[in-house]
Amino acid sequence: MTAKKPRKDAFVAAVEKRLAPLAPPQGKTPQLRRSNAEAFDVVMTTELGIAPIDVATEEHTIPVAGHPDARLRVYWPTPERPAPGTKGSLPVFVYFFGGGFEIAGIDWVWWDASFRERARDAGVIVVAGEYSHAPEVQYPAQPEQCWSVFEWAVTHARELGGDPGRVALGGGSAGGNLATATALMNLDRAQRPVRLLLLEVPLLDLTAGHLDFRAQGPWIAEPLFRRLVRIIVTQYAGRKRATRLEPYASPLLAPSLRGMPPTVIYTAELDALRGDGEAFARTLSDAGVPVTCLRLIGQNHGSGSYRGFVPAADHLHRDVVTTLRTLHQEPATYPEVTPR
Repeated sequence: MTAKKPRKDAFVAAVEKRLAPLAPPQGKTPQLRRSNAEAFDVVMTTELGIAPIDVATEEHTIPVAGHPDARLRVYWPTPERPAPGTKGSLPVFVYFFGGGFEIAGIDWVWWDASFRERARDAGVIVVAGEYSHAPEVQYPAQPEQCWSVFEWAVTHARELGGDPGRVALGGGSAGGNLATATALMNLDRAQRPVRLLLLEVPLLDLTAGHLDFRAQGPWIAEPLFRRLVRIIVTQYAGRKRATRLEPYASPLLAPSLRGMPPTVIYTAELDALRGDGEAFARTLSDAGVPVTCLRLIGQNHGSGSYRGFVPAADHLHRDVVTTLRTLHQEPATYPEVTPR
């Protein structure tokens, strides 16, 4: 029997058809791509009616030894910030945005709106960390910045009205790479309790050894996609293969994942990065780490952005929120298993 070609979700296709005439040209330099993408974030969110809801926020800039300072924004689930030390302290979810290491940030309308809604709907404090863009700043600055954001969030959790024993890490795409690198750093440096690692369409192997090019279907030729991946990786990690093999650059290639937090991973059928996320799920399972991986059929790398227009995007939000709500409960315990 001949395998059927993957098909794009009809709702995704409708949104993309609507947005296509509004999209700017890609841009030939990282700086132009960044400015065009930032402008399109405003256009897209306006067109789709995405706007930030009213929750309390607070910003900080923190030093990072040997690297540029890191900026972060704290989101509370209510319009008023809870008093420090409030009984029943809230879980804290530290999250890193995606954008191929070269675009996006916590000020983007879509990301800001998403952080606000997740904080409110899950009843958690979200700490959204910002890291420097490549190629102006390269690895290992970004994981070190994210580590500093995580450390700040844990050490200041009680001041924020949070519980340092109910902390989660998360990220999307390139941010998923950085969240996972931060979890590995925590194993190596501090071993602070992390209840959950939540990854959305993550990039986890900079060697491109786990990309599933079958997922791209007929929409983008494999040679062109490989070229785009090379550009993104080289801008971020440089040209040396040895750098790309480092665990904090390619967490999927870490010698051991034993002791990593329980992990939930979301992948998309029409996204070559599904290969990274799903291989990581198998590797975590082999290491005895509780892990769940969900593939969203008919979805692509960015279609989770289309809430209110794509049913699967709405379900993804509900599933993330439900997962984050488990931080209010006592953690599940599973029997120890022998790593494979």
